[in-house]
Amino acid sequence: MKIRKGDKVRVISGKDKGREGIIEKIFTKQDKVVIPGVNIYKKHIKKNEKMPQGGVVELPRPMLACKVQLICPKCGKITRVSYEINKGKKSRICKKCKSII
Repeated sequence: MKIRKGDKVRVISGKDKGREGIIEKIFTKQDKVVIPGVNIYKKHIKKNEKMPQGGVVELPRPMLACKVQLICPKCGKITRVSYEINKGKKSRICKKCKSII
């Protein structure tokens, strides 16, 4: 997966198309990412000690990584990622402005 935790991304398809956020968690085996404030679903909670009345809670759900695209921190555009090896270190490169991400 070419995106990492802490990367700023934009949703490119689905109900939240065009929204931006920072990746909070990645599930590599399922190829999914969690972005707070994006892909929000409502969950009904029974009465318990924390919520004596119960209620409805909004939670961000994981979404497929193919539905998001990385935003380059230098040029600010959505971009694809390439790799470059310099002195034994592998670094991610922005395809548009050729800067290290």
